[in-house]
Amino acid sequence: MSDKEIIGLSRLIVLRQQLDNVARNVANQTTPGFKASHLGFQEYLTQAKEEVPSPRRSLVAATQFIDFSKGELKPTGNPLDVAIVDQSSFFVVQTANGPRYTRVGSFTLDAKGDLTTLEGKAVLGVGGRVSVPNGSSQLMIGPNGSVSTKQGSLGQLRIVRFEDTRKLRAEDGGLFSTESSPIDVPPSAVRLATGVLEMSNVNAVGEMTKLMAANRAYDLVAQVILKENDKNELKRLAGEDM
Repeated sequence: MSDKEIIGLSRLIVLRQQLDNVARNVANQTTPGFKASHLGFQEYLTQAKEEVPSPRRSLVAATQFIDFSKGELKPTGNPLDVAIVDQSSFFVVQTANGPRYTRVGSFTLDAKGDLTTLEGKAVLGVGGRVSVPNGSSQLMIGPNGSVSTKQGSLGQLRIVRFEDTRKLRAEDGGLFSTESSPIDVPPSAVRLATGVLEMSNVNAVGEMTKLMAANRAYDLVAQVILKENDKNELKRLAGEDM
């Protein structure tokens, strides 16, 4: 494979990653709590096989990062819908793979009376699961994260933050995982908005603009490197479905 093909292929692979990333953002522009991800590009030089026109060739690599800026708050009127006011804290939920962290504050009660996400994952309080006894009424979540009913207090939602959110990895359902230890936010510092949900922070117009630009760039690069080569082979190398 010539240097022209290697350089072009590296750009095709990165552009394909960008197309997939933008498409994922666009698909989640109305998903509560979704955080857009973006790609950073790095160009580096490697030794070329061909001495003409240059003894070195320029390749491109991409790294993904998550934008944790706060999304718009949308009123729902549901007392079990809550949003964290600051942009650096998270709710904690229990999954089969251990604790996960989320900005999605749309909660409900399961058949056992445990506070859960809409997907059935237990929402953790400071002391563990938050359970509502039978016969309780008027379940409420306060602006400081307190959970109570008309019959009395049930506990406090666990709210955490991280020293470096760059170490958080996105998972399905608006969840994040990390090997870093969370820092518990004291109840006195918790600020929640009740009866609202934080929406996606995706900039739909900006993402569509990037999608069109990446599509054009992909087509241009593909046309250049496919002129004298097997089209199907290079598409397979770039990770494009046949």
